[in-house]
Amino acid sequence: MTHDQPQRRDFFRTAGAGFGTVGLLGAMSAQQSLGSDGKTPATNGLHHPARAKRVIFLFMNGAPSHVDTFDPKPALAKHEGKAPDQELFNANRAAGYMPSPFKFAAHGESGMEMSELFPRLSQHADDLCNIRSMHTDVPNHEPGLLLMQSGNQQPIRPSMGSWLSYGLGSENENLPSFVALAPGQPVVGPQLWSNAFLPGQHQGVEVDTNHRDIEKLIANIRHPSMNRSTQRRQLDLIQTLNKKHLADRPGEAALETHIRAMEMAFKMQSEASEAFDLKNESQATRESYGDSEFGRSCLLARRLLERGVRVVQCFYVKKGSKQPWDTHKNNNSGHQTLCADSDRATAALLTDLKQRGMLEDTLVIWGGEFGRTPYAQIDKSKDLKKAGRDHHNTGFSMLLAGGGVRGGLTYGATDEFGMHAIDKRVHVHDLHATVLHLMGIDHKRLTFRYSGRDYRLTDVHGRVVSDLFA
Repeated sequence: MTHDQPQRRDFFRTAGAGFGTVGLLGAMSAQQSLGSDGKTPATNGLHHPARAKRVIFLFMNGAPSHVDTFDPKPALAKHEGKAPDQELFNANRAAGYMPSPFKFAAHGESGMEMSELFPRLSQHADDLCNIRSMHTDVPNHEPGLLLMQSGNQQPIRPSMGSWLSYGLGSENENLPSFVALAPGQPVVGPQLWSNAFLPGQHQGVEVDTNHRDIEKLIANIRHPSMNRSTQRRQLDLIQTLNKKHLADRPGEAALETHIRAMEMAFKMQSEASEAFDLKNESQATRESYGDSEFGRSCLLARRLLERGVRVVQCFYVKKGSKQPWDTHKNNNSGHQTLCADSDRATAALLTDLKQRGMLEDTLVIWGGEFGRTPYAQIDKSKDLKKAGRDHHNTGFSMLLAGGGVRGGLTYGATDEFGMHAIDKRVHVHDLHATVLHLMGIDHKRLTFRYSGRDYRLTDVHGRVVSDLFA
């Protein structure tokens, strides 16, 4: 390497400081970076042509029951009350196989079978890809949540949203590339949108959707006394001092993050006030989503995606309940309430995206950290009328829509009871690899060197499930 060619470390430092919210792949493209063969330039800054530009993850905290929603199991009625495993039953106060009380029907030209709990979403059957063969490693909330969001059971890795932000950046320099919407914090909390060891600007921006007013949604969005020109002069002075300080400490990640955060905070004052204000939507649009925390989150998510935010997570959390889908008791009545809310908001989002021409390049993901058992769980009262379902990780369902996904596809299968994924199994790592691929990223090549090794979202796992592609 000649002296006038930049060192790798210097390039990433200057790229980080000079390209702002442009992601790693975009920055590398701007520097004429090479592909994996060392000769071929990357495709428009991506590893391959992207099918999706943006992602929204509708996350049902606590884990929905697949056998009550998207995976009908008539065999449960034939074997009602029978125990699949006596030792398991004794440990979990189980009460035998429990059939779903909800009717399933075929919908759309594809004939996708869905529960009566989703009357609105079922109208989008031909836009949906129903993965019935999901499985994950553990049936516990904290590690299950972390694995679904970051690919690791420990709170030490960047979230998927942070990886996408790192790889692709934002399309709007006045808004963050990654936003997490939740009415209060879900179980595990900020680690679910953490940047971990990635540069600080890829941390998800948390927004508490319990609030409606802009000043409460985004703290300190407006300065109490200064106008924008005065703030700009003040910030320019502070940033000049910060950058002089940084010049003597090149590569100081915390300081670089602080400089970026101050600049983003100033920029957000102008655009975020408009983007986060749902009053700018028509009454009809607001009513279509429903006046619930989740409904408002979905509508807000559409507004953010529309304005160039790359990734939005909508966590289904309720005030006083960090994991409302965790129906250890009253599973049937609980799902009636939860599904009604999620059904309305999710269907409205798909309709809205489709009408605006955004669904074709927006990937929508719907699901939880795992599923729920096909057998019943009862408390000490042994009241079957209040029966619930326990955690279940060896087979469950997730939905995808838009973003290059094949609509009307029911993919994979669990066994006759819904216990185990047995056909075309899809692990969480496979889901992550597939999402990255749809966004134009090879999951094996988006890496970050930390503590002496290269890390990636899928670690040493994952395969792209190309059968899901349109």
